[in-house]
Amino acid sequence: MQIVIPRGGTERIAATLLERGVIRDPRAFAVAAWLTRGDGPLRAAEFAFPAGLPLADVLRILREERPVQRRLTIPEGLTAHQIRALLERTEGLTGEIPAFSEGELLPETYAFEFGETRAAIIRRADAAMERALSEAWAARAPGLPLASPREALILASIVERETARAEERGKVAGVFVNRLRRNMPLQSDPTVAYAATGGAPMDRPISRADLDRDHPFNTYRIRGLPPGPIASPGRAALTAATRPEATDFIFFVADGSGGHAFARTLEEHNRNVARWREIERGATAPAARTPSAPSGNRP
Repeated sequence: MQIVIPRGGTERIAATLLERGVIRDPRAFAVAAWLTRGDGPLRAAEFAFPAGLPLADVLRILREERPVQRRLTIPEGLTAHQIRALLERTEGLTGEIPAFSEGELLPETYAFEFGETRAAIIRRADAAMERALSEAWAARAPGLPLASPREALILASIVERETARAEERGKVAGVFVNRLRRNMPLQSDPTVAYAATGGAPMDRPISRADLDRDHPFNTYRIRGLPPGPIASPGRAALTAATRPEATDFIFFVADGSGGHAFARTLEEHNRNVARWREIERGATAPAARTPSAPSGNRP
């Protein structure tokens, strides 16, 4: 079993172990700890204690074993709003959540010990994103219409929210790169949802009013990239944004299978859109489209 050993000396440690059934006699524990004090102090941390341990092994764990490593996974594509909520409800973390920017933290699994601060996790995730973005930017394809690592981060965040399919990320990024080169609006539904909610979850479909909203993140109204990321992209999305698939596609829309249908011309795209709308009307798609799901460009 896993037990959090408190600070406060041998007597308090013994009381905790007695309460959890690890030891039977706190006096015997205290005497053994004193007799073996030359082996080192008893540490306050979270440890795993197998059932039926002899007293000598209990003391060894408290002095020598590595504390329990808890894990926090930040999934790809979460907004800063969602990451804050995740940090707040993660058991074992302590302290306030310092301010951090959208897209600043790298989605990954972070090991931590009971009592570690939320600020420490944020510092680690921030440093991890800096490294990952620097590596992706250094390995970028030549001739990209991206002026800086931050622009790559912004594009990667859009790619992350547009598709969850690994095999599509490079192609989706290629569509957006083609649009940037042509000075076409990106027309990405996830940016519209972000403009409408500021990064909070959106529990309704995108409306015509959302599409018409005059907002710097609404890529139906602006040309080029929005002023900042719309989520935290993972390493694969960063790679896709900096090494996109070379195609001549400039449109895509959901295909009803969880993926997308890509098109080179508006006529071809309109046919794909018509097929998707038939699927929506017939309720035969695996899942109804939501604004934050891969959605592609509207005609």
